[in-house]
Amino acid sequence: MINKVKMTPGSLPTPLRKTRILHLFIDISSHGLGHLAITAPVLNALAKITPNLRLTVRSKVPAAKLRQRIHVDFALIEAASDFGYVMIDATRIDLAASAAAYRQAHAGWPARISEEAGFLSALKPDLVLTNVSYLPLAAAAQLDMRSMSLCSLNWADLFKHFFGNEVWAGKIHAEILSAYRSADKFLCVTPGMAMPELANRHQIGPIAAHGQKRELGLVGQKAILVAMGGIAHRLPVENWPRLPEIRWLVPAEWNCRHPDALALESFGLSFTDLLCSVDAVLTKPGYGTFTEAACNGTPIIYQRREDWPEQDCLIEWLAANATAIEIDSQTLQSGQLEATLANLARLPPQPLPAADGIAIAARMIKAALLA
Repeated sequence: MINKVKMTPGSLPTPLRKTRILHLFIDISSHGLGHLAITAPVLNALAKITPNLRLTVRSKVPAAKLRQRIHVDFALIEAASDFGYVMIDATRIDLAASAAAYRQAHAGWPARISEEAGFLSALKPDLVLTNVSYLPLAAAAQLDMRSMSLCSLNWADLFKHFFGNEVWAGKIHAEILSAYRSADKFLCVTPGMAMPELANRHQIGPIAAHGQKRELGLVGQKAILVAMGGIAHRLPVENWPRLPEIRWLVPAEWNCRHPDALALESFGLSFTDLLCSVDAVLTKPGYGTFTEAACNGTPIIYQRREDWPEQDCLIEWLAANATAIEIDSQTLQSGQLEATLANLARLPPQPLPAADGIAIAARMIKAALLA
């Protein structure tokens, strides 16, 4: 028997309110791939807790690499609003070229802010997030638009380190610092630089993508991933001696002719899955590779960068949270790594650090979107 219910005007169901789309604009620096490695896990976590999320990404990181790490739909603007530093290779800065680039970028700085403000005004995001450009923050402040930044470093501190004693640098440093200070929050990830000049700094835990260990088919051999980051840095692997049972996984673009070298792309894995699957990674200090290797339990061999102030906090954290050995430039160039690999194998494994900064950052960004 069907019960018929008589509806009166006062008892009609209230129509469901349309969910408001929350639009996040993200500017990801293309100075290496570490900025993407920090940002992508947060965006993936944010999308899970914010189903009404719309993402617009601006970056000069290749689209394929962005989509490999960012697992949700986004609109891409292929452009860069910062350059970080002009690099000779992954470990050395071209200081003269970097100084010239900063002076050019800040010539007519108010006009650049106004132009960026026009861009943001047309885009109409609910929140601006950078890693770690400062121009969008300055423009957001001009529009009274909410903004945040997320990184282990900022360009103001690095600029002061390299150029703080130059007579022309004071005004530029003040403009960079003012932009960062204008953000609602600067989420400083662990490990990260101290950033004492940013009162809006908010410390959060490590951020690292977790991968899945795969079989590489190298029976009876050890795979060493050579990953110097997203800045061109070719090592002379073809001149390295052959080491028993060692295979070097190197970028295909190197066209390396060493008999024990394999193109890392030939395995068809994401970087993080490949990192999980090798016996060690050979790299330089960088947030993405250091934290992902540590959080996934992959031993690390690294060479320090020349005068890069961020590396000290990274190396200190690595010593407490990963199995790692430092080598010098001569050892890396010569490939005399047999003793290093043997010493690395003797080190005890460390407990895996928790990448708890991901969830915290996602929740804070969502709160800012809803504010």
